[in-house]
Amino acid sequence: MAPSIPSTAYSRELGEELRRLREQCTNFKGAEAAARLGWHPSKVSTIEHGKARPSEIDLVQFLTLCGKDIDYFEVFKQRYRYAFDEYIVQAADSLRTAVKAESTAAKISSYETLTPPGLLQTWAYADSLYRQTGIATEDQIPGLVQMRTDRQAVLRRHHRADCVFYVHEIALQQQVGDAQVMEDQYLRLLFNSHLVRIVPEEVVAVSAGFVLWEYEAAKSVAYSETEFSQVFVQDPAAVAKTRRHFARLAEVALDEEQTRSKLMEYIGRPRQEIDLLGRSRRTAR
Repeated sequence: MAPSIPSTAYSRELGEELRRLREQCTNFKGAEAAARLGWHPSKVSTIEHGKARPSEIDLVQFLTLCGKDIDYFEVFKQRYRYAFDEYIVQAADSLRTAVKAESTAAKISSYETLTPPGLLQTWAYADSLYRQTGIATEDQIPGLVQMRTDRQAVLRRHHRADCVFYVHEIALQQQVGDAQVMEDQYLRLLFNSHLVRIVPEEVVAVSAGFVLWEYEAAKSVAYSETEFSQVFVQDPAAVAKTRRHFARLAEVALDEEQTRSKLMEYIGRPRQEIDLLGRSRRTAR
């Protein structure tokens, strides 16, 4: 039987992909597949949960059972090569691992300096953001906005993750879309003010932002992204550093009542002032 080892966000995502393949391409339950392969009954489960690194022979056997050819195996093997590394880098437009990691977390801590977190963005704000930044083509934007909106379902679950979103005040001052888009975004943050903590503008922003996903039965994952890449980190020292950052943010951020008051200040501004603030920020850059 493949030994159980600490899983990663990527190994769990790839393990789930193997499970979907088994379910879609065969009629076998996990134990039946193990019997067909001559494996210990629990081996399929540990591999599909990302808790065991199968050998190349194991992968060939499993994928052959699912009707896949050698070309499919070679591509999957390359993807699986780094599945259990403590540092994993992926392309910015490959979101499956991030979505899996986010949706299964027991606790989500997030820090954003330039925009509100994606889990709290309105449709119009996300749409305007993609259009103004130019990081997506016109035909890609509807799908990207829909995906961002779909991910917000994690906040509507009955047993949702314990969440705290630290949002630097800079994110409130950068105009995205028109004044109505900004007002609706402020209202979305206000509605979720029990989850949001505003970091005052006088606090120096030394990072574009980062996230910590914590789990009940898996190692925590520190995550950061740019328009070019996503980085998933399970190195204990890096995770401990991330926790220290959040402890510091907890000290300097506004509390819930102060956050509500700050958001009300932005909602109460005349629209002309919001427009002028956005234009002055863009001119300064």
